[in-house]
Amino acid sequence: MTLAVQISFVLSVTLFLGYGFSCLFMGAMVDEFARYNLSRFRRLVGLLEVLGALGLLASLLFPPLVFPSGGGLALLMALGVITRVRVRDPLIEALPAGVLMVINLFLCVAALQGVQVSR
Repeated sequence: MTLAVQISFVLSVTLFLGYGFSCLFMGAMVDEFARYNLSRFRRLVGLLEVLGALGLLASLLFPPLVFPSGGGLALLMALGVITRVRVRDPLIEALPAGVLMVINLFLCVAALQGVQVSR
């Protein structure tokens, strides 16, 4: 299970840093959030994604941070899936958010079971 946790951890940190900075600094995300009618939340979402990824990284030094960081990211992705459904995007468009939600829920469960990334 440790290898699965490590792979999930690296995927989550990498993707959320990328998506978070994209939300904060890329013009394409401005259009995307406008399409969702959520423009006012773009910077907040980007900041939460970056903070969640940094929280996961910090959990390498302080393991209890995995649960709130991973849980927060999972909640954010659940809201992302709901948003995609609300705007009637094809379900395939919600798949990345759904997968990231499951990955972060997996990290939370692993943390509750005492599995650490650094083992």
